[in-house]
Amino acid sequence: MSRPVPWIPGVLYGAVLLGGVYYAVIGPGPGAGTAVFVALLGVLIALDGRDWGLDRRRWRGRRVPAGAVFVLRALLLCAVTAVDASGLSRVLFVLVPFLGFFAYGSAVAVGLGVGCVVTLAGAFTLSVPHWHVRAEYISDLLMFALGVVLALAMAAVAVREQQARARLEGTLAQVADLSAARERNRLAREIHDSLGHHLTAIGIQLEKAEAFASLDPQASAQAVSHARWSANRALDEVRASVRTLGPESESEPAGLSRALADLVHHLDGGSRRITLEMSGVERRPLLVLYRAAQEGLTNACRHSGATEIAVHLTYDKRGARLRVVDNGSGFDAAEEGFGLTGLRERVRLAEGTVAIDSAPGGTVLTVGVPW
Repeated sequence: MSRPVPWIPGVLYGAVLLGGVYYAVIGPGPGAGTAVFVALLGVLIALDGRDWGLDRRRWRGRRVPAGAVFVLRALLLCAVTAVDASGLSRVLFVLVPFLGFFAYGSAVAVGLGVGCVVTLAGAFTLSVPHWHVRAEYISDLLMFALGVVLALAMAAVAVREQQARARLEGTLAQVADLSAARERNRLAREIHDSLGHHLTAIGIQLEKAEAFASLDPQASAQAVSHARWSANRALDEVRASVRTLGPESESEPAGLSRALADLVHHLDGGSRRITLEMSGVERRPLLVLYRAAQEGLTNACRHSGATEIAVHLTYDKRGARLRVVDNGSGFDAAEEGFGLTGLRERVRLAEGTVAIDSAPGGTVLTVGVPW
C-alpha cells in the first residue's frame, strides 16, 4: 500500500492555523473560539500519522479500526470549520480525498472528493441565501473543487512514483542476486577448470612416477617434475583469480598456442600419447579455448582410458577452433558432468559453439569461438 506525502497535511494545517489566528487578531480579537480552533488543529496534527486509512492505533490496549480513525479526523475537520470565523479551514477538506487515495484507492478517493464538493455546496445552500448568484461563493466553490482535483492528481502522481520506485528497487535486488549468482558460477567454473585439471594432472604424474620408480628412474623423476609444474601452475592461477576477481578476459593466458604446448608437454607420456597441431596466426589469447582444452584432456586422461589424444588448434579469419580427439571408451550424453556444463556456459558467453561426438572407441570435442 502506498504512503501519502508526509509534508502536505502539515503545510495545510500550518497555513490554516496562521491564517485563522491572524484573522482573529486583526478582526474581532482572540477569544474562546480562537482557543478552541487552535486546540482542535493541535489534536488533528497529533493524530496525523503516515496515512489515514492504514494506521491501527491502540486505545486502552485495543486496536482502533482504520475506518474509525478516518471518521474521527473527518469529524475534527468539521469541528475546526465550525469554529473558524475566517472560513479558511474549508481548504483542509481537500485532505479527505487526498489521504483517502493512499488508504483506499482512486475510486474511493474520487467519491470522497465529489462528496466534499457537494457537502460544501449544501452548506452554502443552508447557511447563505441565494449564494448561487453571489460571485464570491461561486468562486470559493470552484476553487475548492479545483483544489480537490489538484489533490487527487498529486496523490496519483505520488502513488505512481512510489510504485515505480518499488519496482526499481525490486529490479535492482534481482540484478544484485543475478550478479552474485553469476559470480559464484564463474568462480565455480574457475575452480573446476583450473584446480580440477591441475589436481588431475598431478595425480596422473604421481602415478606415473610411482609406476616407473624402479623401472625407469629418469622417467619417474620427470613425472615428479611435471607434477611440481602443475602444482605451481595451479597456485599461480589461484593467485590470479583472487587478485582480479574480474572478467575472465583479465586472466587470459599470455598466448594460447604457447599455453597449450606447455599443457600438452606436461601431460604427455606414460601409457598415453598426446599430440598438438596448430595452424594459422593467433590474433589474441582465448581463455575459453584453453579451458576447453583442459576439460577435454582431463576427461580423456581421467575417465576414457585413452592411449592416443590429439589436440588441433586452427586460426582463420572468422575465429579460432579447437578439437580434442581421443580413442577412449566414450560416454553417454546423459552422463555429462559439471565440467562440460560449465564449458558450454563459458562458450555461450563468448558467443561460440560446442559440439561433442562421443561413442565407444573415441570422443571428439569441438569448440569454436569468433574473433
